[in-house]
Amino acid sequence: MTNVLKYQGYTARIEFDAEDEVFVGHVLGIADRISFHGESVTELTEAFHIAIDHYLEDCRATGREPLKPASGRVLLRIPPEVHAAASIAAQASGKSLNQWATDAIARAAGENGLQPSR
Repeated sequence: MTNVLKYQGYTARIEFDAEDEVFVGHVLGIADRISFHGESVTELTEAFHIAIDHYLEDCRATGREPLKPASGRVLLRIPPEVHAAASIAAQASGKSLNQWATDAIARAAGENGLQPSR
């Protein structure tokens, strides 16, 4: 996935609507729906920033906590064989299972064009 924009910890997927000849963006990873559009990359980027700024301001004005894309906690249900293989791989690399899994997920996300923002 390479058609993404990032701003203030939020990531948006970008698509091109050929019928309307406009770029359309949707913020990923939160339950609230935030969409924006623009006819150029510059206009799209500006619209994304405005949409996020408006979302954060609206949350402040209403006393609501803005949703964040990720908490940093994940619970996975995997087959015991996969769990065992991952544990062995982690031990073999001298890492905890948590660090090994973090590295594996970060690598997979990077292969899809996404890099963790820290």
